[in-house]
Amino acid sequence: MPKFRVLALLVGAAFAMMLPQAPAQAQATRTWVSGVGDDANPCSRTAPCKTFAGAISKTAPGGEIDALDPGGFGALTITKSITIDGGGGQVASVLVAGTNGIVVAAGGTDVVILRNMRFDGLRGGGNAHAGLSGIRFLSGAKLIVDHCWVFGFNTHGIDIATTAAGSFVGINDTFIDNAGKTGVIVESTAATQVVLENVQARGNNFGLGVTVGNTAMVNNSVFANGVGGGIAVDSGGTVGLANTDIVFNGTGIVGATQSYLNNRIFGNTTPGTAPTAASPGQQ
Repeated sequence: MPKFRVLALLVGAAFAMMLPQAPAQAQATRTWVSGVGDDANPCSRTAPCKTFAGAISKTAPGGEIDALDPGGFGALTITKSITIDGGGGQVASVLVAGTNGIVVAAGGTDVVILRNMRFDGLRGGGNAHAGLSGIRFLSGAKLIVDHCWVFGFNTHGIDIATTAAGSFVGINDTFIDNAGKTGVIVESTAATQVVLENVQARGNNFGLGVTVGNTAMVNNSVFANGVGGGIAVDSGGTVGLANTDIVFNGTGIVGATQSYLNNRIFGNTTPGTAPTAASPGQQ
């Protein structure tokens, strides 16, 4: 090759290296999914993704995934702060067989919010391949479940099983139906605090279960038609009840609970253990 051509190639290569490089595609603070989307898309509003799993990798930590229209958006494991909103007045669902719906395995300071979603485990009719748990919370600072419906899972509706102390779970305005074991189970191996506000757990084996070292406060909620019972509390677990109905279960309450007044325990095959009055200084 002539020397002048070699020199020209070297100069061209050096010049190309001096040009500014195109940045990698940045993650968006808000992404979108649609029943007619495609995970090859950038997950923008005009080019939405198909699944939550496809959208989450394109969403910045602390960002939000929103559903544009009804659809089944698939199972997901969450490892960072995120909000997923299915939108009001439509069906944004996670429908699974033989697996969990959403697993939260986030960092110690991460906050995860699941709002306006439906989780279907396909348990109806004795399906042997029904989903395991609708939501599993394994790690993270905070999980909020708001305006959701979780039904038809072989194991638990919502399984709270963290291993680091200090986690918090809020469950608001949510229905949990037809779980093979427990509607909401708080089985963390380190102290976790859970607040249930306006929750209806119906037709599960047990509505709520709380194991040793964990605390749940229940307000304005219903635990009904539990084959095994309404609420079960291990020795060393703590449950406070206010303005809550525990009705038509096998056993109303198994274990010790505290009453903050206005609870109704009625129509259970076995009433179980009556709540004790809240300790002095608490109203």
